[in-house]
Amino acid sequence: MFEAIEWPEEMAPSRSPIHFTNEIEVATSPERIWSLLVDPKAWPSFYPGVKHVQLLDGHESLRFGTRFETNLAGQDVFASVQEFEPLTRIAWGGYPKVSAASKAYHAWIITPTPNGCHLWTEETMQGPHWIELAKKAPDAFWLTHEKLLRDLAKVATERCGYCNNETAAR
Repeated sequence: MFEAIEWPEEMAPSRSPIHFTNEIEVATSPERIWSLLVDPKAWPSFYPGVKHVQLLDGHESLRFGTRFETNLAGQDVFASVQEFEPLTRIAWGGYPKVSAASKAYHAWIITPTPNGCHLWTEETMQGPHWIELAKKAPDAFWLTHEKLLRDLAKVATERCGYCNNETAAR
């Protein structure tokens, strides 16, 4: 059974004109996936379009309440971590810097499986900025998250393969 997202009431899927879900099975541990999601220096290796993540609270990695700035979905955004259960779930909410009236909430659920883990990501978006972007390319957000999951799985399994090879070489 998969965990449920703890949506802020105002960002619930039923209240959001943009809502999408993506999922993938990954042949690596939840710990490896988690380590990539909470490490802002790792994001450019798997997050489409991300060139930097700046943590604003002096933290080295994401944790509950961490505020950060980055460039997600081609937009400079401000966000903060609003759900944080190590190895299980993380979610952040925020807005593009060009439109504080346009909000987004992006959650991740990691569930162990016999062959690794199931990774589920879900996002809701509201406001004129996101709606205008969605009108121009209705599948763009979903497709970007599909690529995100594939790239995250690839980086995680490559790192895992490297770790296994390194251990075997000793």
